[in-house]
Amino acid sequence: MTMTDPIADLLTRIRNGQRARKQSVLCPYSIEKEGLVKVLQEEGYIRTYLVENAASGHKELKIELKYHENQPVIRSIDRVSKPGRRVYSPIATLSKVANGLGISILSTNRGIVSDAKARELTVGGEVLCRVF
Repeated sequence: MTMTDPIADLLTRIRNGQRARKQSVLCPYSIEKEGLVKVLQEEGYIRTYLVENAASGHKELKIELKYHENQPVIRSIDRVSKPGRRVYSPIATLSKVANGLGISILSTNRGIVSDAKARELTVGGEVLCRVF
């Protein structure tokens, strides 16, 4: 069965894993998902991630979740751009998340980057999700 929105599936697995207080979650691999998880690691929202080969022969992402004082580091993680409604933003009109405490993750022509990195590179793109 095909998946309509694999990015939303990844975000839901992270959200559900943190609610269940899991140490790690597994997700089917794709290059776009790896880029998104890499940004989450660079920004300190997850511990680390690994690309593993599953028993079925497909690759999987193993994402180690991060907690601080027994509370999840990620308070909210929401999908912005969806398959039925793509949201693009030039860097000049990209709003800050929670007054700068959170991040937006964008897909740009320079790869998948956080909003701070996009401002540094002065590129806009598709807003994939917001994390706080």
